Amino acid sequence: YPLSFKEFLEFKNIKLEKTTAGIGKIERALEEYIIYGGFPEAVLLEDYTDKIKLISSYFKDIIGLDVSEISKENISVVEMFGKYVIESPYFSASKCLNYLKTLGFRIGKQSLLHLEKYSQMSYLFFFVQIFSRNIKDRNQYPRKAYSGDTGLINAISGKKDFGRLYENTVLLELKRKLNQSYEISYWKSLEGIECDFIIRGGLSIKKAIQVVYEIEDEKTRQREIKGIVACAKEFGLEEGLVITKDYEADEKIDNKKIKFIPLWKWLLESHEY
Repeated sequence: YPLSFKEFLEFKNIKLEKTTAGIGKIERALEEYIIYGGFPEAVLLEDYTDKIKLISSYFKDIIGLDVSEISKENISVVEMFGKYVIESPYFSASKCLNYLKTLGFRIGKQSLLHLEKYSQMSYLFFFVQIFSRNIKDRNQYPRKAYSGDTGLINAISGKKDFGRLYENTVLLELKRKLNQSYEISYWKSLEGIECDFIIRGGLSIKKAIQVVYEIEDEKTRQREIKGIVACAKEFGLEEGLVITKDYEADEKIDNKKIKFIPLWKWLLESHEY
């Protein structure tokens, strides 16, 4: 994996000081971290244009030297596949296949599934399935796609979608810290209410996590709380976690304890599930 946020702060020689000024410094560092990612050499570069150029070259190297070489697919096909995944938070092999065909690329569905597999093996992307005890459902629903480094999203798409960047950052941290025996899924109710992450160990659900950038917006707040509370009820959890930009509180909602914590603080904590 690229650098964690804790390692990023060490690289930048930023100390954790729990003063208003110190927390402000940490928050500014977090913004740089999620926009430009944690590739060590990119972190140490001062110029933001140079960072983007370097990260873009990493993308082409991983596509060409890892994914394309192992899959034996044409580099231009693999590169277009990579760009499609970065632009699509939800990945459907069928939709991706149709997209590539409209651009004139010839590739079969099995080859596309191999690209998905090899891009995950090379830590370029990670794909998270919906939670279901039914194998057919798990394979039918689109997978949520995440980048192996958040800097790739900005460098390749040119977009700074902080909601997506926050969620991607949380996924990478979970993968870094969780034991291999744990599984990460997303959850969706029959009514379409969603929870970003559920952590499963064996047959039991250990944790439900929602990630929201703008909790101040009342409509967004209600939607995200509805998702975490419904998920906690579904799996009999006593509490849920909501990771935010800067809101921190413990609230009791529908008899469920909901803990709100800023992303920077959560990233610097140790987690046990």
